[in-house]
Amino acid sequence: MESTTVNKTKWVIDPMHSELQFKVKHLVISTVTGQFAQYSGEVTTDDDSFTNAQVSLTIDVASISTNNAQRDGHLKSEEFFAVEKYPQITFKSTSVEKTGSDAFKLTGDLTIRD
Repeated sequence: MESTTVNKTKWVIDPMHSELQFKVKHLVISTVTGQFAQYSGEVTTDDDSFTNAQVSLTIDVASISTNNAQRDGHLKSEEFFAVEKYPQITFKSTSVEKTGSDAFKLTGDLTIRD
């Protein structure tokens, strides 16, 4: 019987050298840009192909900023993210597919408000 050992490599997102931004079309005439200041995440893989990589991300919803305090308060309210009841957004990958020499398609479960 032959035994094999898999050496996993893990990368942790460094918030000092990363950013988590989003853009949303608003009424088809403008685009709202925002960011989350507090988040954590990691990528774990067995090899350089990344096809078996596991990716996870946790976002502190209260850290949202669109550079508009009134809009940020509305986004944190029960009408949108309901921050007090659901303080985190999470993502866990289910598959990673190589689509080009430097490109991948990441599929997974995104949880917002449970």
